[in-house]
Order: sequence, then C-alpha cells, then structure tokens
Amino acid sequence: MTRPQASGDLPELSPTPSRARLRWEISIVLALGLGQSAVYAIVQLAYRLTDEIPIADQVAKLNPSRSDREIFDLIYQVLAIGFSLVPVLLVCFLLWQSRRPHLGRLGLDGTRTGRDIGRGILLVLAIGVPGIGLYLAGRALGMTVAIDPAGIDAYWWTVPVLLLAAARAALQEEFVLLGYLFTRLKQLGWGPWSIIIGTSVLRASYHLYQGYPAFFGNLAMGLLFGWLYQRSGRLMPFLVAHFLIDAAAFVGYPWAAAMWPDLFGLPG
Repeated sequence: MTRPQASGDLPELSPTPSRARLRWEISIVLALGLGQSAVYAIVQLAYRLTDEIPIADQVAKLNPSRSDREIFDLIYQVLAIGFSLVPVLLVCFLLWQSRRPHLGRLGLDGTRTGRDIGRGILLVLAIGVPGIGLYLAGRALGMTVAIDPAGIDAYWWTVPVLLLAAARAALQEEFVLLGYLFTRLKQLGWGPWSIIIGTSVLRASYHLYQGYPAFFGNLAMGLLFGWLYQRSGRLMPFLVAHFLIDAAAFVGYPWAAAMWPDLFGLPG
C-alpha cells in the first residue's frame, strides 16, 4: 500500500519509464540546455577556424554585458541566469522522490555536508591548476581563443552577478551531466564506463568554441568527475568544485590580467 501523498509534495513520476520514453526525455532535457550549447559550440568553432582572423587573436566573452544601460544590464543578467536554470528544475522534478530525502539518489541527503565540501575543495586543486596550465599552453601554441570570463562592465553589482553565473554553471552542468544522465543512462542499460565517457564527451563538446585544447581539458575533467561520482554517488563535491573554479575565473580574471598582462591579457 502506497503512502498518501502529502500536501506540497511534488508528484513522483514512474521510477521505471519505458526505454523509448527515456530516450525522448533525455533528448528534450539536452535540447533545453547543454545539448543545445554543444551544437552551437561546434558551429562556432567552425566559424572561428574559417575566419580570416587567427584563432589566437579572437576573444570569447563568457559573461558579456547585455545592455549599455546599467539597470537593464542587471535585469537582463539576472533573467538570463534564472531562465538558464530551468533545465536544473526539470531534472530535479524528473528525479524527485516523494519520500525523504527527495533527491537522495543524487547523494543530496543533508548528511556528510562538511566532508562533501572538503572533497570539492580538493577537486579544485586537482582540476583548477592543470586547467590554467592547459589554457596558457593553448594560447602559446595559438590554438585557443583568449577567454574574457568577466565581460560585464564594472558596476556595484558585477561581482555578485559573476558569482551567480558561476553557481548557475555548476548547477546546470553537474545536475544534468552527473545527476540526471548517470541515473537515466543507467536505466537504459549503459555500463559505467560508457556513461562516464559519453557524458565527458558531451562536457567537452560544449567548450569547443574555445578551441581544441579546451575540448581535451574538459574531457579529462569529465572523466575524473564521472569516475569519482560513479564511486561515491554524491553530487555535492562536484557542485562545490565547479562553483569555486568558475568563481575564481570570473572574479579573479581582472586581477590576473593586471598582474600578468602577457599571459592573461586580451588581444589588442
């Protein structure tokens, strides 16, 4: 006998949908966010490689200004971040369990929070430092565009919005790639390494607009994240690590560019 659904509970979807329904569901979730980004990144890479300007002299702005009027720039920034989190809400809805913890299948159960945060910080050291080295190597070889992580004009709200953008990236990518796809692909009968490699290739693909080195760097990150998530089943460390890496890049970039203009400065 099933427990009556409490008022305010989200309706729990069938835990074992058909294989055809799962494939359609995955396609829709990806088309709303990361899959769409991967397609655009591939097209953008083709554009960059066929442009008369060498790729090393091109710039990719990750958080560009959206209006020349400050108040509307702020409004557009917040709206863009909010709407880009809709796929996260969707996968939470799809994986929601009426019994507590509601997202327990992702390891989000409110236990071992301190340990999860500590593991996330260790992941920053494992991923962040090699990532900077790969970016600089790509720039030196002329294979990577110059990344401007903090493209927003300097206002009083710039840093909070950049931190929100870092949180958005962490939530969107890790909830969908690790939490959702690992669950659904396992239900489709994929093996552990097929899931790890498949999600890592997707992660790398939507970074192709930055150049080939970014693809291989994010592929390595995806393989490490996927392997560790397969072993632990806990999403929090990867949310923490991704947020800290992006927050450091978004907020710390102007300081790094001022300190080492030859390394981090943008092309003239």
